Amino acid sequence: MTPETPQPDAPHPDLAETIQEAESPQSRSVSLIVIATILVFGALYFARDFFIPVALAGLLSLVLSPIVRLLARWRLPYPAGAALVLALVVGAVGGGGYMIAGPVRAWVSAAPVALPKAARKLRAVVRPVEQVSRAASQVEQATGASPVRDVVVQGPSLGSRLAGISATVLGGIIEVLLLLYALLAVGDLFLQKLVGMLPRRGDREKAVSIARATESSISAYLGLTALINISEGAVVAAAMALLGMPTPLVWGTMVALAEFIPYLGMLTMSAVLMVAALTTFDTVPHAVVVPAVYLAINFVQGYIVTPLVMSRRLTLNPVAIFISLALWWWLWGIAGALLAVPLLATFKIVCDHVEPLASIGAFLGEREEAERRRTVRVRLSGLTARRRPGGAATAAAEGVAGED
Repeated sequence: MTPETPQPDAPHPDLAETIQEAESPQSRSVSLIVIATILVFGALYFARDFFIPVALAGLLSLVLSPIVRLLARWRLPYPAGAALVLALVVGAVGGGGYMIAGPVRAWVSAAPVALPKAARKLRAVVRPVEQVSRAASQVEQATGASPVRDVVVQGPSLGSRLAGISATVLGGIIEVLLLLYALLAVGDLFLQKLVGMLPRRGDREKAVSIARATESSISAYLGLTALINISEGAVVAAAMALLGMPTPLVWGTMVALAEFIPYLGMLTMSAVLMVAALTTFDTVPHAVVVPAVYLAINFVQGYIVTPLVMSRRLTLNPVAIFISLALWWWLWGIAGALLAVPLLATFKIVCDHVEPLASIGAFLGEREEAERRRTVRVRLSGLTARRRPGGAATAAAEGVAGED
């Protein structure tokens, strides 16, 4: 193939202009932002054992610090107030864990007998798939294909793995509690130090107001989210008791925890409830009612209760939630999935209170009613412009101007 002969009047690339554009301050700033982003995500991934407890303690401090500050107004010192609040939180969590420890232990002890029972019931449903797989293996043997040998590498035992995971989780909990107490006990020390670094008084006052408003919004969001999830868990527990499911308190607690992970939590709980129902009831249609009731409760919570309780400015874009969930799952695993939505909500609230970042906050939120009406009016103006002489752009501009 012969190379194409360049046309005489074809434009020639200006190398000097290209080099000048690459060395411009704007290009350098973009490059620095890309490099800094890669370095930040690399640090978050490789140092996740350090950042996960810090992030969890920071979010919990945003929720509990208004309570500690209120106690300080009642003449209770910050260290004493932090100790009191932390003791109440640990006592509530420990009491709840003690209440469900017995049912969980009973369910785990019965699992070796119950799970084969569920498998037998599911075998009738997946029997066509097994027949296709068996036919494929017979065809493979008939064609003379050599069977593939599986090499199994024996790893650590289940007991050793559970012991290692338990030690890691316990160490992480202790680290979170110690750091949380330190953050609550110092009060406004960090904020005062950060504000003191600003040169002008006006900037310091603005920084304090932004910090207070951000803390109040984040505390309200996280508190309402926890309250909604706990309420849904209570409703699910009552529904499981009415349906005849054993240990309804366990299922309600699991639902309340799983709801902190969007999408994945709902799918996981549906599968778990399906398996548990198969081990409890005799027929598959009866067992299907259990996850169906849970999905109905989840639908009411997600599309009716949450929009009513949360203000429009605290709702998040579903696409942004999914991307955040995938990103933090990849970075931090299960802990990242639990922290994905709180971290995204925190970032959005900070953007809403910082004027240069307001556009990012608007992007992370759901579409507002005014924006939806403006978009519909622009589309209708464009359709009208196609039917009559004149430019569509002019009509669209008139529609936007009319909305404004």
